[in-house]
Amino acid sequence: MNAKKVLITGLVALGVAMPAAAELRLGASLSATGPAGTLGDLETRTLEMLVEEINSKGGIDGAKIRLFMYDDGSDANKSRTFATRLIEDDEVQAIIGGTTTGTSMSISSVAEDAEIPFISLAGGLEIIDPVKPYTFKTPHTDRMACAKIFDDMQKNSWTNAALIGSTDGFGASMQAQCKAVAPDYGIKIVADETYDPRDVDMTAQLAKIRSTADVHAVINAGFGQSAAVMARNYRQMGMELPYYASHGNASQGYIDLAGADVLEGVRLPGTALLVASMLAENDPQKAPSMAYKKAFEERTGMPVGTFGGYAYDAFRILMDAVSRAKSADPADIRNAIEETKGLVGTTGIYTFSPTDHLGLDLSAFRLLQIRDGKWHIID
Repeated sequence: MNAKKVLITGLVALGVAMPAAAELRLGASLSATGPAGTLGDLETRTLEMLVEEINSKGGIDGAKIRLFMYDDGSDANKSRTFATRLIEDDEVQAIIGGTTTGTSMSISSVAEDAEIPFISLAGGLEIIDPVKPYTFKTPHTDRMACAKIFDDMQKNSWTNAALIGSTDGFGASMQAQCKAVAPDYGIKIVADETYDPRDVDMTAQLAKIRSTADVHAVINAGFGQSAAVMARNYRQMGMELPYYASHGNASQGYIDLAGADVLEGVRLPGTALLVASMLAENDPQKAPSMAYKKAFEERTGMPVGTFGGYAYDAFRILMDAVSRAKSADPADIRNAIEETKGLVGTTGIYTFSPTDHLGLDLSAFRLLQIRDGKWHIID
């Protein structure tokens, strides 16, 4: 059985039972362009692939999925406009999207008002904390990313961290969460710097970090183009301290942007998807990760990335919910998502509840390192 058949068999096996004439109207607002374009492009291609492949098989129980998708260009104001359009004009029954924390928060506010289930693909803790009735998400939170990094620092007896991050929603949120969780791991933040995500040079901030005494490791709370600039500046300045990137950079796009030589030895929290072939045969995440990886790469000629995996998981969660609800009614779908138990994805194993709209714990994260331009598992 080829990769395409494996993927579709896995999705169809969810067994969605809807009336033959029914149509599931799915909305998406993604950052296919803009600062988060390398991430949103993977999500866009993934959703297009999944919807096209299911519909090419006649839909699910005769029900076709109609996808309405917009590119918000990584702009929170545009994502709010598109969310409104998806609900009011396209009359969607569910929304997947929000490549960034900022765009996700905009979509969430609209979806909550309209009572349309929304599954975010961004990392910010504030997306689902406090819990909002109709908002869920698939990625680990930035707080969990900080915890995974600090756990690794603790294991290496590195107790003093220099934190530097972008001033956008993602960076600001991760910096705040790292500061909050650091004491739990005996980590002291000895330097704290920021930069605008549009900056093309961060050497001034890095010079301050380099002049700070007793720094054991540097953590960059940023993603996309600015994170690549940061890594290049770090190497250009000859800094050799252990360097952690954020989970927002867990994709081939990060390596392509910054360069394999620049990123040699960089550590970051990532998902099983990036190291799917290295997973043990009895690892429950190996099968879905390999199926998605093979199907995506066969179709696009591109390597998979974590953010594409977030979209894959969101789609599976939604299809599973519709299957169990036997309904395309937004309220029924919302209730079924919240009742999801043990759904294995590329990011982790999801179990939602009325008090948990993330459904993952820290065990779903893998601590990865880039060596020779490839991903390797540390923990």
